[in-house]
Amino acid sequence: MNYFRTALLLAAMTGLFLAVGYLIGGQAGMAVAFVIALGMNAFSYWNSDKMVLAMHNAQEVDERSAPEFYGIVRDLARNAGMPMPRVYVIDEAQPNAFATGRDPEHAAVAATSGLLRRLSAEEIAGVMAHELAHIRNRDTLIMTITATFAGAISMLANFAMFFGGRRDNPLGVIGTIAMMILAPLAAMLVQMAISRTREYAADRMGAEICGNPHWLASALQKIATAAERIENESAERNPATAHMFIINPLSGHGVDNLFSTHPATENRIAALMDLAREMGVTEAAVAGRRGRGGAARARGPWAAAVPPRRFRGPWR
Repeated sequence: MNYFRTALLLAAMTGLFLAVGYLIGGQAGMAVAFVIALGMNAFSYWNSDKMVLAMHNAQEVDERSAPEFYGIVRDLARNAGMPMPRVYVIDEAQPNAFATGRDPEHAAVAATSGLLRRLSAEEIAGVMAHELAHIRNRDTLIMTITATFAGAISMLANFAMFFGGRRDNPLGVIGTIAMMILAPLAAMLVQMAISRTREYAADRMGAEICGNPHWLASALQKIATAAERIENESAERNPATAHMFIINPLSGHGVDNLFSTHPATENRIAALMDLAREMGVTEAAVAGRRGRGGAARARGPWAAAVPPRRFRGPWR
């Protein structure tokens, strides 16, 4: 059902884009819009991961510089039957994470230093399993395409001001002004609907990859609480990337709540609790040693990679 809804929403985004092009310039305008869309998507397909990681000043780490964190991602990827993604750390106090890349063979996961300091090893495993699920589902590509379409629709709507005064413009001046306002808003709403749909799917698959939905549920609650009071400076500078994070990094700032890129955290946690009952797992595995932010020893196929102490690395 999630894939069907995503396909419908992508079709709606494409239709909106072509409609704006047609209203501006007729069939020629629609053709130009189509060419622009192809060009922008081709560029995003090959370069989106590099662009997003650079926007957030993410630093790549390996088994030597971040053995515990790298080990969790490596063993989760093996558990999911996926290629090992590149692993990055973002020097931000707000706990958060995202995945990027055009396919599982060219993917990267990034976590903030705040996430590695504040969450237990089990919770970090739940978060990174969620991000691997995005990669496995190719959500990173879907969200890149929708973000590109949304940006292109806004660009076309701005072009409309140059055509509003022409006699052959079917919209007229008032219609053109309305389209300039409503088309980008509609594109934004479709983009957010797609993002929310994919988050539920990634939550479910991520819980299955790490083996315990409670780990991810506990992490979501901690991240959501922290996001309300800790600013993510790189996300504030690049708000267009907010939909990529596991929890909206802008959610602590009033107006952003009006157009949320993510489902309500309590709804995601409730869905994970239902899944935990289906899987027959208990919350006890989350209750590891967390004093002073310490990370509990992970239980699972990656356990040997996670010593029972706080994560250390160059971001400390």
